[in-house]
Amino acid sequence: MILLLVSWVITINAKSNTTIQVELMTEAAKLMQDGIYVYAVPLLEEAAALKAKYTWEAEAMLKKAYLALIDTHGYRRKYIGLLEQQLTRKDAAADIFIEAASYYLNAQRTGEAFEIFRTGINRTGCGELIELYESNRYIYEINRVSYDYAKTIHEGKSQVKKDGYWGMAAATGNLVIPCVYEQISTFNHDRAIVKKDGEIFAVDKNNNRLALLRVAASDFGQGFADDRFPLLIEGAWRRVTGEFVIGTSSFEEIGMYSEGYAASKIGGRWGVIDKETNLLIPLEHEGIVLDELGRCYGQGAVFIRKDASVDLYVDGGNTGKTYDDAKPFSNEGYAAVKRDGKWGFIDVNGILRIDFIFDDALSFGGHLAAVKVEDYWGYISLDGQIVIEPVFLEAKSFSRGSAPVLNERGWDFITLIEYREN
Repeated sequence: MILLLVSWVITINAKSNTTIQVELMTEAAKLMQDGIYVYAVPLLEEAAALKAKYTWEAEAMLKKAYLALIDTHGYRRKYIGLLEQQLTRKDAAADIFIEAASYYLNAQRTGEAFEIFRTGINRTGCGELIELYESNRYIYEINRVSYDYAKTIHEGKSQVKKDGYWGMAAATGNLVIPCVYEQISTFNHDRAIVKKDGEIFAVDKNNNRLALLRVAASDFGQGFADDRFPLLIEGAWRRVTGEFVIGTSSFEEIGMYSEGYAASKIGGRWGVIDKETNLLIPLEHEGIVLDELGRCYGQGAVFIRKDASVDLYVDGGNTGKTYDDAKPFSNEGYAAVKRDGKWGFIDVNGILRIDFIFDDALSFGGHLAAVKVEDYWGYISLDGQIVIEPVFLEAKSFSRGSAPVLNERGWDFITLIEYREN
């Protein structure tokens, strides 16, 4: 009897981890087939702990058992713990990242999901993972605050109007400076220029007064950038800093600075100048294409108006590319251009990137561009695919994951969930 017992012990100990692992998995599979997951779990946990040939398979079965018991106390934590353990391995396959990201999306834990997407794409380059990421990265939410009007976002803030007065909202739409001003500029160098009760002064993001303009001025431009904004003094526009230091040059009109350059008009003709009034483009043109804030320059490119068309200038020179109309380049992405009644998109070399198929469009802000399809506005990605359906009455460019859009109730702000969570 003793000899038989010793022989059995020797036989058991001689089994490889892989053999034991297979036996445990086989027994667990029978239990799972009968829906008895609670008894299958400890067998699979033992099999997965052996770190033998079929560890990944044992873990896959174990996750399936955990999911079957997910609403039972403790099993959700076990499932998430195993997923996170698998994600940290150097040899983690793309399907693990897909499974984890999908779980977090379904659980409305989008911050974790997008972090997994980014890590998985960087490590595996998997096309299916990229496709899944692209199909979810444009999910957005609408801020509950509405305004009578909202301008394009600049430096993470938007000039907004409510009940006849202007204030400033963060990119997500939350008010940061109350709507109590007759005018307000864009935000730059930690301040905005405002007008109230005849006074023009500067305020910070907490609406504290920083400086007061002490000279008579009849108006100021709302485009404040590169520590310059236009101020109308005795019928001529002058450039002024945020501390109200007034420049000596005078203009008939001047736009907002972008990347160090601004459109300016002298003697009835337009050109482009830098902050020292050096000319990038001579003052010899009938017009320059400006955006809503007064910017004309992006990625070294400017659109110059000539008769009933616009020419693309890059680095101060005419490229020979002509369009019916255009919207200025931002600091990245493609520009919207019009030809034969439809809008498409070009890169800074004038190469057509997205065909002329839209009824109206704005240039890309980041990786999204607002486009009009029949009566409504939506957004496309850089490959020209509509990723936010055209449901808005009007739309502005995205910046830092948010954009102002017009609905029936007024101007709202939409924010991509990915940006909100990160």
